[in-house]
Amino acid sequence: MANMTFGNTVENVVTRQEFPLERALDTLKEETIAVIGYGVQGPGQSLNLKDNGFRVIIGQRANSRSWDKAVADGWIPGETLFEIEEAARRGSIIQYLLSDAGQIALWPTIREQLAPGKALYFSHGFGITYREQTGIVPPPGVDVILVAPKGSGTSLRRMFLQGRGLNSSYAIFQDATGRAWERVVALGIGVGSGYLFETTFKKEVYSDLTGERGTLMGAIQGIFAAQYEVLRANGHSPSEAFNETVEELTQSLMPLVAENGMDWMYANCSTTAQRGALDWWKRFRDATRPVFEEIYQDVATGKEAQRAIDANGQPDYRERLAVELKELRESELWEVGSVVRKLRPESNQS
Repeated sequence: MANMTFGNTVENVVTRQEFPLERALDTLKEETIAVIGYGVQGPGQSLNLKDNGFRVIIGQRANSRSWDKAVADGWIPGETLFEIEEAARRGSIIQYLLSDAGQIALWPTIREQLAPGKALYFSHGFGITYREQTGIVPPPGVDVILVAPKGSGTSLRRMFLQGRGLNSSYAIFQDATGRAWERVVALGIGVGSGYLFETTFKKEVYSDLTGERGTLMGAIQGIFAAQYEVLRANGHSPSEAFNETVEELTQSLMPLVAENGMDWMYANCSTTAQRGALDWWKRFRDATRPVFEEIYQDVATGKEAQRAIDANGQPDYRERLAVELKELRESELWEVGSVVRKLRPESNQS
């Protein structure tokens, strides 16, 4: 583990140079990694681990869409693909990668398979941090660890196949064996992390829930909608409004920001754009910071967690969710987006 300085803050990070794949494989050479769930994170993490040479099995409900997807991805029923309870029994490391609601529902089954010495692995701190609400309380004899890739499982897999890595956080909630650190770092390297930075289960879920409601999804959709609506109300065409709001940002500017930083972007745009961005960004910060403060407080007090638990527990949740997503999908903004995506040159060539 190395120290990395960001401004005045020193963080503990682990890189592939310090903890190479060979060391990770040696650390887990006697372990069987049971990946429970094959939805958002399961496919990317399990396939990367398998391709990196680890012993991996999948636990999924038989005759489900996810079971069929696992078979299509090369997992073999009875050899590397099992019913959830059987996979959890066979695994010395249980990667609990179901949705938060799924983890709550299945916890009694997984709890029975947590023999002393095993490791319980999460990629989200929700179940453990809000354990009084979720009921997920691990027994004392197991390691409880976390690796949270900072992106979707699809991105994790895509970047792995490109020879790149997606940065991840890691945390240890319970070290029962004295090997929790080596186990979690080996798994982080194995799933394809670029580098690993230290956090806690609580900080991971607080930052994650804030980000999802903020700049990752909620805030960005709100800002997209606001700018698009102002442009349309002032007579701009749908194509012009969408391209100036979404397309230029996602296809041109954000890749450059990812490569070089926002400071580089400001230094390398037109003087008119530069002046406007410098004059207005603090206005946006000051206008939105109270909303972010409210989000963070709701996350920290458990209000957001309870809202999610209550919503997911409703028998008609999927039907109501479909209505909300339909409203988003059929908004003019994203109907225009669907057309624009088809007009991209690469779409025409495929």
